[in-house]
Amino acid sequence: MTPSLLQVLPVVHLALGLLLAALTLAFLLRIVLTWYPQVDLKQGAWSLIAWPTEPVLSLTRRVVAPIGGVDVTPVIWVGLLSLLRELLVGQQGLLSQVLMRSQAIS
Repeated sequence: MTPSLLQVLPVVHLALGLLLAALTLAFLLRIVLTWYPQVDLKQGAWSLIAWPTEPVLSLTRRVVAPIGGVDVTPVIWVGLLSLLRELLVGQQGLLSQVLMRSQAIS
């Protein structure tokens, strides 16, 4: 690996971990908001949760139909994002391993 890439790797690791955690939290909030159908996601602070999640959820809803009248697409995305976060920046994740090896070498 080049030295410049090794200098950027900790920042990428942190930023990716925070981004995936924030997206997971947004989808978890969408799961909770499904319990309250009277909440308008276009008003107030709720739009901050709906804005990044709704495009992904609407595409997924085309593939996965509601089960028993319940929209399960946010649950699917929480699972996928959690898996991706663990594979990339988790304790045994790919970027974590590369980062640990680069620190051990230097």
